Amino acid sequence: MLIYNVTAHVETSIEKAWLEWMKTEHLPEMQATNKFTQTKIYKIITADDLGGVSYAVQYHCDNQEKYQAYLNEDAPRLRKKARDEFGDKVLFFRTELQLIHHLQ
Repeated sequence: MLIYNVTAHVETSIEKAWLEWMKTEHLPEMQATNKFTQTKIYKIITADDLGGVSYAVQYHCDNQEKYQAYLNEDAPRLRKKARDEFGDKVLFFRTELQLIHHLQ
């Protein structure tokens, strides 16, 4: 399993609008690509020096091939929509995580 982790640093003035957009528009579009099995949003509670608020959004993917297909087929369009909607009021940092161990 691979997790596509996107950390979003959001200006406080648009936090509510961004979160609503994520829930009602962006996340459904991500799921509609059929590349991800589940999506989770976490609010980062550790304070930082940047001001604003940060979220971690995790998209779970079955394998590297599906993730690569997302990058090639869907990412440019969906990233552009986010930039068009919020400009520089949201900064994104993207990482790929590989699940090594899971204990329940």
